[in-house]
This record gives sequence, structure tokens and C-alpha cells, in this order.
Amino acid sequence: MEFGIKNKAVIVTASSKGLGKATALELAKEGARVLISSRNEEELQKTASEIIELSGNQHVYYTTCDMTKPEDIRSLVKTAVTKLGGVDILVNNTGGPPAGGFQQFDDDDWQYAFELNLLSYIRTIREVIPHMRNRNGGRIVNIASSSIKQSIDGLILSNTFRTGMVGLSKSLSRELAGEHILINTVGPGRIATERVAQLDQINAEKQNLSVEELKSMSEKSIPIGRYGEPNEFARVIAFLVSDANTYLTGQSLVVDGGMVTAL
Repeated sequence: MEFGIKNKAVIVTASSKGLGKATALELAKEGARVLISSRNEEELQKTASEIIELSGNQHVYYTTCDMTKPEDIRSLVKTAVTKLGGVDILVNNTGGPPAGGFQQFDDDDWQYAFELNLLSYIRTIREVIPHMRNRNGGRIVNIASSSIKQSIDGLILSNTFRTGMVGLSKSLSRELAGEHILINTVGPGRIATERVAQLDQINAEKQNLSVEELKSMSEKSIPIGRYGEPNEFARVIAFLVSDANTYLTGQSLVVDGGMVTAL
């Protein structure tokens, strides 16, 4: 299938590693001009070089951005306009908030998680919409978690703010559809990333298990029988932001190998 992503101007946030990196690589392989970002410039340099090498695409750029700082987000989008010529596609991504239950977090924890995992998305979308309007359309994908369909014990901050993304995406999809801007939310299940490895370590310690034992138990709960690979997740994003997708908006999808049992 021809995705029609070639030469599109793309921002992928929090993309020096994990799902953001995999998504940026997949879009670079499709010929997009890609701007990646994270807080760590050294990691960004390495990631940009790796994406260029693996994709053969020289139009991969980077800039530092702390997604909790509105001035960084404004600078990120300005950099995209300067280096890429505009913005056609935004893939919103951030690191996950700390694991834990309700009693473990105070107001500062809740405020930080709100700013990192919901307000940052609002701010980034606000900044890119005028540029998408100038190009008569665009695509936005908000990366969330499988908790958008089924809450995950011990991840109360994520459960709260990831579902907030769903409401944001649904409302905006209706506001922006007439301007040919499509927006969707995608939640990863057990995808083999550093974040999932960290959560496995935490849960293994809680249950007095080895990480290997915990992972084996987790794999048994996944009908496909294994953790997903980041590139498998990224290919779903590639379709959603592509010209091949002309009618799917306001939806919340999980890429989870069939793990989530909720409808």
C-alpha cells in the first residue's frame, strides 16, 4: 500500500528511544521529513544518526524539548516549521508517569503527571493546528496506553490522564474533521520497551518473582503469546497518519496482541 507519507513534515515527541523512536524510524523509512525531540541532546544525536543510517533518509532532524515546559513546545514547533517547512503530522508521545497507587502520590505528583501526560499534548496540538490549517489538513496521533480501554492496577496516574487523552481526541476530532485534520489515540499493550521492562521489574519485586517469571506470566495473558515489538506498534501509527487513512478519526485503538479483554 502506498501510504503517501513521502516528504510530509512530521514531529514525533519523546522520540530518542522506545515507541517514539520506533515511530520516527518507520516514518523516515516511508520518506517523511522527521523532527525528533526529547530532553537529552546526546541521546537525540545518537538516535537521529541511527534513524538516518537505517532508513537512508537524510531528512531527520532533532531538537531538545521538555514536554512540561510550554516555551519548549513552542520552540519545538517553530523548529519544525524552519527545518521542515511546516507541519503535516504530529505524533504526541511522552514518558509514562511513576507507577503506584492512590495513597502514594501528593498534589505535586498529580500536577506533574497532568502537565507531562495531558497538558503537554494539549499545548502541542494547539501549536500545530494553525500550520495544519495552512496545509489544508493534517494528522495527529496521541500515544497513550492500553489503560484507555482497561485500567491497569498500580498505574493510577496513567489510568487517569491517559483516558483524558481519549476525551481530548474525541472532542477535537469533531471540531477539526471539517478542516481535514484527523486525530486518533493509540495505546500500546505489552510492547518490548524500556518502560515495560521497568514495570516488569517493579511488579516482579512486588510478587517476589524473577523478571523472567513475571514476563512468562504476562505472555500467557496475551493471546498472541508474546510481547509486541516497537516496529509493530509503529506501523499502526504510520497508517493512521498517512494519506491511506482518509476516514478514521476520533478513535481509540490498542495494539496489544489481544491482551485487553474489555470491549
